[in-house]
Amino acid sequence: MTDSAWEWAYDGYDPEAEPLREALCTLGNGYLATRGAAPETTADGVHYPGTYAAGLYNRAPTLLAGRRLEHEDMVNLPNWLVLRFRVRPEDGPDGDWFTPDGAAGGELLEYRQWLDLRSGTLERRFRYRDAHGRHTRVEQSRLVHMGDPHLAALRTAFVAEDWTGAIEIESAIDGSIGNTGVPRYSDLADHHLTSLHTGGDDTDPAIVWLRCRTNESDIRIVVAARTRVEPEIRREDIRTHRSDFRVGQVMDLPIAPDRPAAVEKTVALHTSRDPAISSPQSAALQRVRRAPAYADLLGSHRMAWDRLWRHAALDVPGEPGHILRVHLFHLLATLSPAHTAELDVGVPARGLHGEAYRGHVFWDELFVLPYLNLHFPDLSKALINYRYRRLPEACRSAHAIGRAGAMYPWQSGSDGREETPEVHLNPRSGRWLPDNSRLQHHVGSAVAYNVWRYGQVTGDVEFAHSRGAEMLLQIARFWADSAVYDRQHERYRILGVLGPDEYHDGYPDRDTSGLDDNAYTNVTASWVLAHAVRVARTLPVSRRGEVFERIGMAEGEPDEWDEISRRLYVPFHEGVISQFEGYGDLEELDWEGYRKKYGDIRRLDRILESEHDTVNRYKASKQADTVMLGYLFQPRELVAVFHHLGYTSFDEDTWRDTVAYYLDRTSHGSTLSGVVHAWVLGRSRHAKAWSYMQDALASDVCDIQGGTTSEGIHLGAMAGTLDLVQRGLTGLETRKGALWLDPAPLPELSEYAFSVRFRGVEVRLHMRPGEVKVSVPEWEEAPARVRLGERTVEVEPGEETVLPLPE
Repeated sequence: MTDSAWEWAYDGYDPEAEPLREALCTLGNGYLATRGAAPETTADGVHYPGTYAAGLYNRAPTLLAGRRLEHEDMVNLPNWLVLRFRVRPEDGPDGDWFTPDGAAGGELLEYRQWLDLRSGTLERRFRYRDAHGRHTRVEQSRLVHMGDPHLAALRTAFVAEDWTGAIEIESAIDGSIGNTGVPRYSDLADHHLTSLHTGGDDTDPAIVWLRCRTNESDIRIVVAARTRVEPEIRREDIRTHRSDFRVGQVMDLPIAPDRPAAVEKTVALHTSRDPAISSPQSAALQRVRRAPAYADLLGSHRMAWDRLWRHAALDVPGEPGHILRVHLFHLLATLSPAHTAELDVGVPARGLHGEAYRGHVFWDELFVLPYLNLHFPDLSKALINYRYRRLPEACRSAHAIGRAGAMYPWQSGSDGREETPEVHLNPRSGRWLPDNSRLQHHVGSAVAYNVWRYGQVTGDVEFAHSRGAEMLLQIARFWADSAVYDRQHERYRILGVLGPDEYHDGYPDRDTSGLDDNAYTNVTASWVLAHAVRVARTLPVSRRGEVFERIGMAEGEPDEWDEISRRLYVPFHEGVISQFEGYGDLEELDWEGYRKKYGDIRRLDRILESEHDTVNRYKASKQADTVMLGYLFQPRELVAVFHHLGYTSFDEDTWRDTVAYYLDRTSHGSTLSGVVHAWVLGRSRHAKAWSYMQDALASDVCDIQGGTTSEGIHLGAMAGTLDLVQRGLTGLETRKGALWLDPAPLPELSEYAFSVRFRGVEVRLHMRPGEVKVSVPEWEEAPARVRLGERTVEVEPGEETVLPLPE
């Protein structure tokens, strides 16, 4: 690969693009992440220097329109990045403090910043002329250490091109921050840190620290920073400034055209949630004291990233491959197999890259875990265990509404209670509206599906027969208790829920929220119930008694579940699956008229609400809803599920007609929609598959949702594009101890290569026009079984096999 294929670069400075660049230049290691803000900037509407620790939340109350609302946020931690500078020449006036927006009262002559994807660093190089005509060149490198999750570092080098004197540096830690990165949350409480204290280190004057805690969750946080300079200066020339919320050191470095200067800032962050420490403060101070110089940190950091890239090898040509590598970088920065697997955290829908969705965990793991299963199965297991630890809370939530089993929340945070806000703001109209998305109970089916798929890929029988079985059975129990028998339909129905669409949250002629018989919800509930029956009946006797006793399983429950799984109602209209009961009676939307009037109508819900209308009146969806079934199940599997439900006339033609029907009625107001449509259409070799693939690839790097990426990347969409190449285009499945392939390559993407790890064995796949090459590295100790069409082969370590694709 060329160096440019491993860079994500921005040339020139553009303040309007800076929020997006900051999100896409975030560095992380699965424990800690920092946005790509310039170190000399503060949160000011253009810049937003945010730092976040995985799973670190705090709850804050807000009084809004006479109502007391509570929300839990992923906390923006003290800003360790602060490093500002100005020139102090021997003759002439001092320069102003530099910012890229003001360029010290002068002019930016060159500006470039780039992610070095291979090394996991953010690089910046710029040159400016100050207001008095003096020229200075600056080179900067930043890392968040992938080997040591508590360390981050920043190195800045200065060259005075045509002046002599000193460069004044301020290196600081700033605790005067809040959660202010999402403008539409501005009416909500944003203060999460209290008890701020600062200090220095008695053993090393180059070290300062800031200590604080969250004001409700009572998590103690300490950030310690060590600043070293080249050339070295006397200790007495370092001026330390302290307040309760900010601590900094100011120093003057001699500089001349032939004498450059450099500053290295190394930071350690610890919290009271960390294991194996005596206190966050002593741990942070010890770690920053012992940290090596930047060059050595960079070396070990690069080695850690190199190991990750080897395990997640991906080679896709051209610009699609370039973007996929960016997506993979951010997936690994958010969910590092080395560090995240040791934490009690789930999959944050917007990564650790910003404050949208308040850092909550949604169903996006449905799009993330399938990729991780085939590369980092231990990480997948850890993320599923996040759900297992919150199973008791899910059971309490179900009990609170009079249901049995487990009802997982639509938005989850620290303890697994429902974190979905009661209201949300429409920025277009300025009105706060009820948020009914907590009725998306299909999140439970996503959890069950992830449990099942993890077991299929890894063969982890121990997990499948214990925690996995327990979660699956409790989710099935919830669906069984949610189903209501309807004598008119002679079927069971699930009432008052929401599907993935989200635009439809009720009927236009009803005062109550919720929809009846959402097809995606009912079909996946049937699948969960049927699968739970198989598990209940096939668990080893020793395990069965233990699991049944733990959850209080009654003897006849599996038989009842089997009955419901075969009799759940799925509505149809005009020969296609109805998104929900009554969908076929809704009005058609004037799509062309709205596009002509508004241009981008992805957020059709906001447009209609601003007109005092509602999507509930129309056949219009935010994202794939019914079509989502084709993401979970191959067409033949979907036919089997419908036949199990008793809809024996359902066939693959019905499914194709259903997909075509909703293709014309979806606004794609979610980045996940492009992934799902590319997947479903790609499997059927539909001509539009490539355009949806392009949308999915561009969703964050081009911010096609119009300003949302700056608030945090869409992790599910990024991982979904990786899995689209890995499983969607290859038809890769894990069944009966083998990798099954059924390729449906896109003409625009007919050659690519990647590796997966299947039941402990690395398997490399190279897709080429008309064939697929399968190989196993020589260091593996077992062969891999691969099936394509009617042919099954065993590929031994050190061998490769070329399989022709069916005509």
